[in-house]
Amino acid sequence: MDETIRIHASTTAPRFRVDFFKLGAKPRYAGSTPWLPGRYRPRPLAGGRADPSVDWGWDAYPFTPAGDWEPGLYAAFFETTDVTPALRPLKGFGRDSLVVRPHRAENRVLCKVSTFTRHAYNRGDGAGFTGGASLYDDPVHIPGQGHKVSFRRAGGIDFLAYWDAPFLAWLENNGYTVDLCTDRDLHEDPDLLTGYRLLLSVGHDEYWSAEMRTHTTAFAGNGGNVAFLSGNTCWWRVRVTDGGTAFVSDTDHRVGDICPRLPAPDLWWTITPENALTGVSFRNGGMWPGGWPGDRPRTGFTVQHADHWAFAGTGLRDGDRLGEGTPLIGYECDGAAFVRDERGVARPSGVDGTPPDFTILGIAELTPVHDDLHHPRAGHWNCAEREADGPRAATMGVHTLGAGTVFTGASTDWPVVTASGAAPAVEQVTRNVLDRLGG
Repeated sequence: MDETIRIHASTTAPRFRVDFFKLGAKPRYAGSTPWLPGRYRPRPLAGGRADPSVDWGWDAYPFTPAGDWEPGLYAAFFETTDVTPALRPLKGFGRDSLVVRPHRAENRVLCKVSTFTRHAYNRGDGAGFTGGASLYDDPVHIPGQGHKVSFRRAGGIDFLAYWDAPFLAWLENNGYTVDLCTDRDLHEDPDLLTGYRLLLSVGHDEYWSAEMRTHTTAFAGNGGNVAFLSGNTCWWRVRVTDGGTAFVSDTDHRVGDICPRLPAPDLWWTITPENALTGVSFRNGGMWPGGWPGDRPRTGFTVQHADHWAFAGTGLRDGDRLGEGTPLIGYECDGAAFVRDERGVARPSGVDGTPPDFTILGIAELTPVHDDLHHPRAGHWNCAEREADGPRAATMGVHTLGAGTVFTGASTDWPVVTASGAAPAVEQVTRNVLDRLGG
């Protein structure tokens, strides 16, 4: 690695350093910065609360890593005491992450880290102060633009601990080597996907720019494949601003007691339905509130078309339940509007923009349902407004897009259950997807 990292930090400590660890099956120490002088910068406020829409103006510390850092995902731990560098839990304050990307494709699979979604949810809490400073806790709406989120503010990497890190370890333990990128990489570079066979979306992948969709669709049109091992995928449209250090999205998040614009203009399904890319939409699925995984139902997907290549080696038959007994469905899940034929097999109705050749391989009808996402009810699948009728369901499936193939697991926790080892059949389906689409 021959590039300089710019670390932005604020601390009341007289000095600090940053320790880096490459994540994987066996995380390893990669190096540390020298001791750096600590400087404190107060959080900017909006209405008396921390403002997530602006650059917090923290001092930048250039750091050029020594040696050859391999491409991959790195965790950064901020230390203020003279302790031996050691891997600490990923959850907590004083942590950040870094993706090192190769200059050109080194593997056949590119795994995308959902950094736009991470920034939307990032909280600025820390030792000695509280205050969300996120799109969800303290949203700021810019008139004529939308809600704005700066990437240059405090936050943690809890999302890595839950979704990305366990799944990357599973990939490595199962013999798969992948390259990684961020949302911003996919947004900015129309040639990013050149040389790859498969793009992976993992976990919670809610915020997409038009450029991300354009580049992914073009990749599939030219024969590339996409696997959405994710949920709530491509729900909000974002516009990247401020030289790539912020985004704007006109959402339905309340500023105080007011939703600035309803219906929210940046819901993808009201512009170009995300179903055209993913085959599914969150508006046909739902969200189970509470902790992760919490008390949500553990029904799994009811299998259809068990002779499909996705089920090879699982031993599953039609009517069996993939992932039964695990929290595979949720905490947010996506679906296609569907009808059942004379044999009871679920097929897409197409009224929501789902491609006609989308094959529903597994279905999980959601119950009980609460049709008001903005006022969640415990013990229910809380669901968004939609144009279709019929049952809400998560629908795992596959369709063609141009000359490529798109697989969707339709759930945020697909990678969590895969990595847990609790559902061998889910692991086998994941291997089948990687082997078939990434080989």
